[in-house]
Amino acid sequence: MLTTSVRTARRLSYMRSLIFHPPLPFSSKPLSVSSTLSRALFCSSSATAAVTVTTCFYSTSVTNRLVHDNNNDSSKNIVYPVSDGEELVSPRYTDAYTAIELALDSVVKVFTVTSCPNYFLPWQNKSQRETMGSGFVISGRRILTNAHVVADQTFVLVRKHGSPTKYRAEVQAVGHECDLAILVVESEEFWEGMNHLELGDIPYLQEAVAVVGYPQGGDNISVTKGVVSRVEPTQYVHGATQLMAIQIDAAINPGNSGGPAIMGDKVAGVAFQNLSGAENIGYIIPVPVIKHFISGVEECGKYVGFCSLGLSCQPTENVQLRENFRMRPEMTGVLISKINPLSDAYRVLKKDDIVLAFDGVPIANDGTVPFRNRERITFDHLVSMKKPNETAEVRVLRDGVENEFSITLQPLQPLVPVHQFDQLPSYFIFAGLVFVPLTQPFLHEYGEEWYNTSPRRLCERALRELPKMAGEQLVILSQLLMDEINAGYERLSELQVKKVNGVEVKNLKHLQQLVDGCGEGNLRIDLDDDRVIVLNYQLAKVATSRILKRHRIPSAMSSDLIDEQKVEVEIDLASPS
Repeated sequence: MLTTSVRTARRLSYMRSLIFHPPLPFSSKPLSVSSTLSRALFCSSSATAAVTVTTCFYSTSVTNRLVHDNNNDSSKNIVYPVSDGEELVSPRYTDAYTAIELALDSVVKVFTVTSCPNYFLPWQNKSQRETMGSGFVISGRRILTNAHVVADQTFVLVRKHGSPTKYRAEVQAVGHECDLAILVVESEEFWEGMNHLELGDIPYLQEAVAVVGYPQGGDNISVTKGVVSRVEPTQYVHGATQLMAIQIDAAINPGNSGGPAIMGDKVAGVAFQNLSGAENIGYIIPVPVIKHFISGVEECGKYVGFCSLGLSCQPTENVQLRENFRMRPEMTGVLISKINPLSDAYRVLKKDDIVLAFDGVPIANDGTVPFRNRERITFDHLVSMKKPNETAEVRVLRDGVENEFSITLQPLQPLVPVHQFDQLPSYFIFAGLVFVPLTQPFLHEYGEEWYNTSPRRLCERALRELPKMAGEQLVILSQLLMDEINAGYERLSELQVKKVNGVEVKNLKHLQQLVDGCGEGNLRIDLDDDRVIVLNYQLAKVATSRILKRHRIPSAMSSDLIDEQKVEVEIDLASPS
């Protein structure tokens, strides 16, 4: 019988061996059953300097001749025959063992230097800061990580496990809606000894996954284990989109982002966010979303986005509502309340149509469709998994008659962009008036409580209005850089620009063209609330140079407007006179 001190010493020795010798717990050779009457080791969920180890139990004895783990799955034990008729048994890896072995040669730490734009002063950036995350190697000598790990990056380095060297990485593609990015490393030295991970499937409820990464609290790799709690569309915080996500009870902390969640010997998802205010509720991006992102990049050479029908729908769970729209008792579906004018659905569908089925899959009255074994998921998931320019068959009920329509799906952009990572804000300055397109990042400059502290009218339009034409923007007068030319107009900031010299403004580029085309006389700008600004064009043009110099602003317009001007000039020069 082993004493407590001996068992403890062996337990600690084994835990240390996990860091440097992951293949087998006791020996590099199979264990002989007759070599000892009884030998057992227990290791509770315990953290070391380099890894976090999950619960496991190994034993060998003459009686059972088996090696068990905490899952008690003897069907996967490995039995070795020997010459004298005995059997040798080797313990199989637990989920933690597998995750550790795979992670050591594939998971990397990502170091990012970022510099975010200042949307109140769009001609300059905020001070740079350093962030860290995780990533892992996939096929094609690429590294997969989260988009928010490298958003607004100016410099990216990666470091593999056990190496003191950091290697320069470049962002090959980034999808902010799905919070995924692909990095590439040119150094051949980096790829020596690196192995890629294979993508698996969506895990079932209560299946175990091991999250591997570099969370805060230490510098070495960490492995934490959890089980799948829920699979359903979830709000992706970074991209503000609704896509499928997997909820697990493993802790996902800052630094874990971009690391793999491993199930068996394959990747079940990518860690990307947790639920604030709750303990051990984390989320991983599932494999279908990952594959959709990667295949789009491989086929088009860049991120292509996730498709949308462009519909806003209402459940039809109320009996009287269904009767009003002449739905028969066996019919189920959702009511169309809004249609995006830029979508192909706007061509064939109408408000108050009932969507009964999508690609032959019946839609329930609550907007869900069947998913796996007795699970349900919103039908938006079926739409989002379509590739751009693919068609979908939609069955609708209109005035009591069923109709079938074929609709081409495309990613759709909102009137007011939800995010604008990796690009500088657009702006145009004339006579000290700073014009910008309305974006949610602009509203976010008002602080964490931006919904309550930003201008109410602008906020409502940002969240609710739909575009009427391609390329449309809501242009606002964000602020005035004070000068005698604009004195008296200082209270007219944060209002939408409606017209310039009687012409409705389509976008910021259109506004700049209308202002520059004024030539002589007065320039009239109509704002929201029937406010009006009138300027003498020639005096205002002279004042613009003076104001730019005073505020050390390098240009009166953003680089995207300058580039468009150059293109227009080149086209004019190329056209025959």
